[in-house]
Amino acid sequence: MVVAEEFNSTKAKLICFEDNRAVFGPIEVNLGANGVAFGAGERALLKTKAEPIKKEGDKKAPLGIFTLDAVFGYEKEMNIKMPYLHATKELICVDDSSSKFYNQIIKKPKEAPASYEEMRREDAQYELGVTVGHNKEQIPQMGSCIFLHVEKSIDAPTAGCTSMKMEDLKKIIHWLDKSKNPTLIQIISAQKKELLELYPLLVIVP
Repeated sequence: MVVAEEFNSTKAKLICFEDNRAVFGPIEVNLGANGVAFGAGERALLKTKAEPIKKEGDKKAPLGIFTLDAVFGYEKEMNIKMPYLHATKELICVDDSSSKFYNQIIKKPKEAPASYEEMRREDAQYELGVTVGHNKEQIPQMGSCIFLHVEKSIDAPTAGCTSMKMEDLKKIIHWLDKSKNPTLIQIISAQKKELLELYPLLVIVP
């Protein structure tokens, strides 16, 4: 669970829960350079007309409840309990809304989409990461390629993902277990009450 103070927050605290109780954290994480906005997840959170909705390229991290689907990284293999994608130079994530592969990680085709992200970067940001199940329905312009990944530097905001120190991300990845349906809950502080209505057994700090 990631909790930011408000919509324009670029920093947040992450706490890992199992069986409704915190097992480790809090961990300092970075959010989008322009804060957060409501994303497309597993279930909708209450919002007013004035509150922001996640859009492609807005540099906002998505608020909501999302599946955590797979781990990716530069190592060829990893001994973990999650599906693993080896981030080769051919692997891309498509952020072109007009493409049939929008918001998907694929092997780069001969006719490449108009816009995409390379999953094998020159820096360490994608050396290890987790794919977040945001906008699974591929709604055009709703946002794409949302991950948990390694921070660019301390306090450096992201283009819309949630980033952290490598050591913290490694701990989370080795703890995640696909058979337990891992979930990312990303909210602002004011949504804690609503979250407790959805998950009444969850033990969180008020």
